[in-house]
Amino acid sequence: MNIEQFTKQLEEKGISLSSKQLQQFERYFELLVEWNEKMNLTAITEKNDVYLKHFFDSITASFYVNFNEPLKICDVGAGAGFPSIPLKICFPEIKVTIVDSLQKRISFLDNLSKELELKDTFFYHDRAETFAQKSEHREQYDLVTARAVARMSVLSELCIPLVKQNGLFVAMKAANANEELQAASKALKLLGAEVEAIHSFTLPYEESERNIIVINKNKQTPKKYPRKPGTPNKLPLE
Repeated sequence: MNIEQFTKQLEEKGISLSSKQLQQFERYFELLVEWNEKMNLTAITEKNDVYLKHFFDSITASFYVNFNEPLKICDVGAGAGFPSIPLKICFPEIKVTIVDSLQKRISFLDNLSKELELKDTFFYHDRAETFAQKSEHREQYDLVTARAVARMSVLSELCIPLVKQNGLFVAMKAANANEELQAASKALKLLGAEVEAIHSFTLPYEESERNIIVINKNKQTPKKYPRKPGTPNKLPLE
């Protein structure tokens, strides 16, 4: 996906990028490749692939959920900033918090945010399990997102405790989303949430399957979740 195709595909979805926003994406690409030589941020470094599989793929969440308001968002395990930083470039009003367990990635994101002159972006070096037990973050976010970090039963336990009551958890998945959701049904119930919608589509040009799972949090999450670091992964709520 070249820049013209990227711009055109977004325009078809009602997202018109200014020259400043396009420059921000260009600089993002440059910094991603530059820092990737020093640390492992991504296996995808070819420009057209970055624009399709990282930038455009991240923005697809906004095709199904409204980001045109000053939402307070938390991105769990964002790695090199996906999906929240491309969304932030497109929708500058949103407030973005990223939590990641690797300090190197947080350093990259901090530098990226300064270079792109992004306001209202906050980065925390922490495990999702401990982060979600902190009162200043627990049940404080309108929307929590994660992109292909872990299977749904695990991801739900890490993300849903951060969502405000009546807020959303938006999970971005490739294939097998329905199987993962079936396995996560017990977790969702325990955590006080239910599936609102599943949006399935194919990524343009390469035609690979994508699923955006929108989960509504209708009750408070019991205090014991998430459990201690490592436990959700070892003993998923299934």
